[in-house]
Order: sequence, then structure tokens, then C-alpha cells
Amino acid sequence: MAMQPADIEALIKEAMPDAQVSIQDLAGDGDHYAATVVSEAFRGKSRVQQHQLVYASLRGRMGGELHALALQTSAP
Repeated sequence: MAMQPADIEALIKEAMPDAQVSIQDLAGDGDHYAATVVSEAFRGKSRVQQHQLVYASLRGRMGGELHALALQTSAP
């Protein structure tokens, strides 16, 4: 079962309330998305650590409900 962009955004914002989140459906299939996430939570963290925070916010849905998520992350 595919995830909706609004669901992805809601999960990220629940974990990082200050986040500015933009979701793009890359293939029109509800399985392949790109996300741009800007949050103060990323300040001082490596790109890998930033991506780990986003993946953690999705609570295990990567690889299941959500097949692919290309990430761009940064601090404001």
C-alpha cells in the first residue's frame, strides 16, 4: 500500500515540528518520492545523520509502504 505525500509530511513534522517540508511524487505511483526538509534539528549534523533523523521519523515505513525517498536536507 502506497503512502500519500501528506502522510509523509505529517510524520516528518511530528518528529521535527519546525521543519519546512516539500514532497514531490517522482513516478506518479505513490511509491517514489523526493523530499526537501529544512529543520533546525539538522544544525551541526552530518548529511548522513540528517537523513537518519528523517528516516526515523517515518517509523519503519521505508521499504514497506514507502519504497523510495530521495532526500535533500539542510538547516535554515
